[in-house]
Amino acid sequence: MTADLLLFLVLAVVAVASAVAMLVSRNAVYAAIFLILNFSTIAIFYLLLAAPFIAMAQITVYAGAIMVLFLFVIMLLGGQTHHTRSFIPWQAPLAILLGVALAVEVIYVLITGSSGLPALTGTQATSVAPGFGGPQAIGEVLFNQYLLPFEVTSILLLVAMIGAIVLTQKEKEREREQIRQTMDQTIPEIHAPVETPEPEVPEKV
Repeated sequence: MTADLLLFLVLAVVAVASAVAMLVSRNAVYAAIFLILNFSTIAIFYLLLAAPFIAMAQITVYAGAIMVLFLFVIMLLGGQTHHTRSFIPWQAPLAILLGVALAVEVIYVLITGSSGLPALTGTQATSVAPGFGGPQAIGEVLFNQYLLPFEVTSILLLVAMIGAIVLTQKEKEREREQIRQTMDQTIPEIHAPVETPEPEVPEKV
């Protein structure tokens, strides 16, 4: 057993354990922390596959920015604990069955080396070219072979952002108009002149 294989097995156990702990945890903060641990373990897998740029992106984007946002939302909404129970009786047995099927499939693929993956008992994985998985290699592939999908995706994101801003502004203008109409209806009633009765003049005898 090589050092790479031993490290892979240890990280696999940590990744699976953190994922299971995230699912069964009743505290949302603890679940988020377990998910951060899982993301960090996946980043080490990327390093083992000679993809340092994707590993750093995994740490900074998923385990960093997104999970910090999740923690802020959890703490802001006060959803640290969750006491509700599932009312679907067949949910747990189905989840266990699918989990066992997935585990059997993964073990079969790792042992037999199917789907183009190197087997644990077979030959070693092929060596990669220098610079594979780095920022320069990813940038060359992204802006040469996949330039059109990259630009289309950026345009779609830009349109979605502008659309969200426009819809928000329209909603705010509608709310301002409703407030203005309400004030126009209430202010004249407040400042309307009050009719005072004329004093009665006593008749002369």
